[in-house]
Amino acid sequence: MSNSKFYITLVLAVIFLLLSPLNYVKAVEEDENAEEEESANVGKGKGFGESVAWKSLDDGLSEAKEEKKPLMLIIHKSWCGACAALKPKFASAEEISDLSSHFVMVNTEDDDEPQDKAYAPDGAYYPRILFLDSDGEVLTKIYNEGGNPEYKYYYSQPEMIVNSMKAVMKLLEIGPKDEL
Repeated sequence: MSNSKFYITLVLAVIFLLLSPLNYVKAVEEDENAEEEESANVGKGKGFGESVAWKSLDDGLSEAKEEKKPLMLIIHKSWCGACAALKPKFASAEEISDLSSHFVMVNTEDDDEPQDKAYAPDGAYYPRILFLDSDGEVLTKIYNEGGNPEYKYYYSQPEMIVNSMKAVMKLLEIGPKDEL
């Protein structure tokens, strides 16, 4: 009897050892698939929401010129805590989504950040939100008036962004008057 217990234990141990790597591989594959799904869900909005028609900077500058629309440019980094805090607030802000139809919306992250100094009028901090006219010139007069004067283009709340969007619309005389 003790021999049969030994062999059963041995067989079970061998089966366990053979199946363990398969379970590990399966778990790793599931983790990789979850990460791929998560990054696929982020899309062009990169966490700033998918209700906005996001463009690349090059496409956005072309579209702004063709359609004679102002451009809103978000410059952020994937590692930035302030950027991560702003993303869900921005994504859920209905007024930003509504007003975005009057703008060409551009969202740059990490390596997509434009290197021209014109896009860092008061320094390279994150996130920065800039507004450009249809010719691609930064509207330096439009900034977060309720924010820190050392970081004029830093926005932490959707209401601040909405105020600047409305200021652009008023300056350029676009959109229905009741939105201003």
